[in-house]
Amino acid sequence: MGLELQQSQRMTQKLVITAQLKQAIRLLQLNHIELIAAVNQELVENPTLEEIPGTATPVVDAGEQRLQDAARKDQADIVDQNNGTGSESVDWEKILEDRASGASAFRSASGPSRFDDLPPIEQSLSSTTTLSEHLLWQLSMQDVSSGEERCATAIIHNLDHRGYLDADPDQLRETLGASAEDMAAAFQRVQGLDPIGCGARGLAECLLIQIRRHWPDDPFFPRIISEHIRNLENRKYKAIASALELHLEDVLEYHKMLRTLEPWPGRPFSDVENQYITPDIEVIKQSGLWSIRQNEDGLPRLRVSRYYRQVLSDKSSSREVHKYIKERLESADFLIKSIYKRQNTIQRVMNAILERQQDFFEYGPEHMRPMVLRDIADEIGVHESTVSRVTTNKYVLCPHGIFELKYFFSAAIPRLSGGALGAEAVKEKIRKLIAEEDPRRPQSDQSLVGSLRLQNIKIARRTVAKYREAMGILSSAQRKRVF
Repeated sequence: MGLELQQSQRMTQKLVITAQLKQAIRLLQLNHIELIAAVNQELVENPTLEEIPGTATPVVDAGEQRLQDAARKDQADIVDQNNGTGSESVDWEKILEDRASGASAFRSASGPSRFDDLPPIEQSLSSTTTLSEHLLWQLSMQDVSSGEERCATAIIHNLDHRGYLDADPDQLRETLGASAEDMAAAFQRVQGLDPIGCGARGLAECLLIQIRRHWPDDPFFPRIISEHIRNLENRKYKAIASALELHLEDVLEYHKMLRTLEPWPGRPFSDVENQYITPDIEVIKQSGLWSIRQNEDGLPRLRVSRYYRQVLSDKSSSREVHKYIKERLESADFLIKSIYKRQNTIQRVMNAILERQQDFFEYGPEHMRPMVLRDIADEIGVHESTVSRVTTNKYVLCPHGIFELKYFFSAAIPRLSGGALGAEAVKEKIRKLIAEEDPRRPQSDQSLVGSLRLQNIKIARRTVAKYREAMGILSSAQRKRVF
């Protein structure tokens, strides 16, 4: 059979993801803050796109608001002085001169203020002291040899946010070319700095460093940490007492002492910033009816520039200019339509969620109904992937708190007498049962199963354990309190 090359034509249908479709999908999965950033970026890049004047809702910073309040108070004080006893006259010529010169946008907007003579805020900003800076400052005030100082500096620069050494000590010594004596002395030096315990290579060593500093003459406490830390973690006090020939009360006292120590000595210097959530949607109840309001604070209202439409209709423009403006106008028009479709899709999805989860918004998380993506997708006539994009990384504010839209989708847990309950509702009931238990006699997972059966919920012990671990709740043995 011979091989030969042939040309043929064939008609097929396939989905091609265009650049505009990619943009629409990307806008759909952006949250409120990301959408504002994307719109502002497009305003910068696309000259045919412009903001409708007076439509953007400004987002006022709390610090700026306080400054404006103080400025208004100063202005009111000036007016009071002018209309009051007349003990001091107001130099209106200077005020008007400052306003005319435009020396300060803040003064021209709100009048003179006691903050006017202060240096710019950029000169007053300061950063918090890091753990490395705090330790190096202490090391600089001690009398150490050059080799020991070099090793101690390297150790300090290799500490993680907990204060533990985040490097292999042998490799660190080989890299520095230092002697074993200098490295050992450097470890002892760093571990003695404030906060005590920095430079440790694990939790046990960190606790031992603090114990030897606070209770240097105690022979049993170090042994409890080095030999029986697992028994202590699992509250096996009798095993510790038997192994070390101690009274049970002494072991309990050691556990009390242990709870006064800091497992992460670098915690006070952690520079982890708080993550703030801006809700995309708000669900409120007015006159007995639930309503949905989308957050549009700071989001500009867009329109296509009329000027560039006129330029496009001008026949004297070159072909390149004509082509560029046409592409930019099409891009701007598609962006406006995509934002409108995005907001409309989010509104429809939230309406469907509100209708199905009416009991949740009325009574709280314990009344969550089971729901999956397909339920919402079939109801509003879209694909499941669209619902997934809409509900990912977007949050709703309601009377019970702020929740991610994904929170409302959960598996069904059957009831004993028929029907089902959402998994999140069962988690909330488990959390409530554990919060109300006696800490000296905590409920086991099997006991929680029995308590849930009394509430008409059919659930297995392994499912209770899985939900408990997902919520970050310890086992009954670890929750038990004996003092």
